[in-house]
Parts: sequence; C-alpha cells; structure tokens
Amino acid sequence: MKTVTTDSAPAAIGPYSQAKICGNLVFASGQIPADPSDGTIKCENITDQTEQVCKNVKALLEAAGTSMDKVVKTTCFLADIADFADFNEVYAKHFTSRPARSCVAVKDIPKGCLVEIEVIAEL
Repeated sequence: MKTVTTDSAPAAIGPYSQAKICGNLVFASGQIPADPSDGTIKCENITDQTEQVCKNVKALLEAAGTSMDKVVKTTCFLADIADFADFNEVYAKHFTSRPARSCVAVKDIPKGCLVEIEVIAEL
C-alpha cells in the first residue's frame, strides 16, 4: 500500500491521508472546496464549490498517477439536496466517464462547505 500526498490538493485536516493506492486502485479521501494554497473556502455557491472540489479531485488523482476518466466510483455529499440539479450540471462536466455514484444530503460538511466528493479510481 502507498500513501499519496500532494500540495496541489488541500492537505488533510485530520488524522488521515489524502489518498491511498492499494493494488491498481486509488482511494481518495473526500475533497471539499478548499483552496490548496491556504485551506480556505473562497467560493460560496454550489456551482463554484463543486468546480473547486473537482479541481482538487483531479489534482489528487494526477498525483497518484491516474485521471478523472479512470474514476470508477464516487460518493458525493451535499449540505442541501435542493442543490442536486446545480451540482449535477458541474459534476457531469468533470466526470465524463459516468462512474458509479452515491449522492446524499448530510447534516454538516467540514468547514461549512456545501459539497464533498470522494472517489475510487483505477491506475
């Protein structure tokens, strides 16, 4: 098993790794819309936050040696299910391979974010 770390995605904010490689799969921790340079949340609406999350996921996957088109499963967390349609619009632009997905509304996301996405990708 190998640990993946990169400065191009937000640093872990707890006792976990950004991602792990096990066999030919990458298991990426949930990404929030934090700016990788300083960990702050700079965007306020669901579309901008989803764009930033997707950028963070992409950077993490590239650091692991894979890409967005190799994602096989996503788990998506929304602070408000009413954002589902706007979230989907942005999500569809980035996850063009249409991976398997779960998407649920949750009570709270760290740092008051509106969205978090975790992925499993093939190397």
